[in-house]
Amino acid sequence: WKKRSFKIMKWFKIFFFIIYVLHLNDLEASTKNNIIKNFSEIKNLSFNFKQNINEKTQEGNCLIEYPKKIYCEYKKSKKKLVSNGEKLVIQNLNSNQYYIYPLEKTAFNLILDKHFLLNKIKSTKGDLVDNRYLRFKFIEGENQINIFFDLNSYNLIGWQNIDLYQNLVITYLFHLEKNIQIKKGQFKLPSPTNN
Repeated sequence: WKKRSFKIMKWFKIFFFIIYVLHLNDLEASTKNNIIKNFSEIKNLSFNFKQNINEKTQEGNCLIEYPKKIYCEYKKSKKKLVSNGEKLVIQNLNSNQYYIYPLEKTAFNLILDKHFLLNKIKSTKGDLVDNRYLRFKFIEGENQINIFFDLNSYNLIGWQNIDLYQNLVITYLFHLEKNIQIKKGQFKLPSPTNN
């Protein structure tokens, strides 16, 4: 009787473990589908950000228009970051420094490409982080990027990448607004003399 009871208990444990794993897979698939649906409907995003580069934190606000356009202003450093979809400009108004890069040489070429991200999300298994976020990790060429989505709102809440200078960059987004009215010329690249 004891051997039979032990076998029954063992089979119950296996059965419940299988049910649990199947439930987690269904939950992840449902969350992933909701993220895809939500992200598909976004034409642009306005948000505040905190960015950590080599343990230095910067804050500011950004506007993204898909595909591949971004305008960011950094608070303390008086820096602007702008992409018109082809080029990326970083301008420091305090020091009069001005850098221009082909967008395809930067991680922003992928981060700002919604269709690319949607395809990666569809074909990549997400990882649960702190029971609050779903992370999608992928490598494309020389870029390794982690994209994070909130499990409750299904919104994009940040990314992690390596920048042009091989620094780890962690960007956290908050106060998101979706599909807002954007003024004409918002993504015009600043010129070196344009303060």
